Amino acid sequence: MPESVALDTVDLDILRLLQNDARTTYRELAAAVGIAPSTCLDRVGRLRRGGVILGHALRLDPARLGRSLEALLSVQVRPHRRELIGPFVERIRALPESRALFHLTGPDDYLVHVAVTGTADLQRLVLDEFTSRGEVARVETRLIFQQWDCGPLLPPA
Repeated sequence: MPESVALDTVDLDILRLLQNDARTTYRELAAAVGIAPSTCLDRVGRLRRGGVILGHALRLDPARLGRSLEALLSVQVRPHRRELIGPFVERIRALPESRALFHLTGPDDYLVHVAVTGTADLQRLVLDEFTSRGEVARVETRLIFQQWDCGPLLPPA
């Protein structure tokens, strides 16, 4: 497990601002946290090299792309063996409907967030891509009515 990185209040302010808007320029960021732009550039570079900042992502609206129905699929894999898990994970990650994949503890082995065009597409996905696989013992589907983003991720106080 990676070790946590020591962060001061300026680093935390930079992370908070970038998480709210990753397009913020270094000049704007520096002004907001009270440091020189060159210092800000150095700090962001250090946060990247230290593995704190992993990258920048573009968020898309699935509904505007024709995928207006989102669901969470709880999946049990049996037997739960390493030689089956790798190919299963690769296949699910490659599906255009897959938004996120989580490996879990408890009765379900995986939680898959999917975005589909409608209920018929969801049924096709579950039957053709999940339950048709020999290692998939069970799939339970939960529709997502609404989703909210939460505040910036910061280290524990």
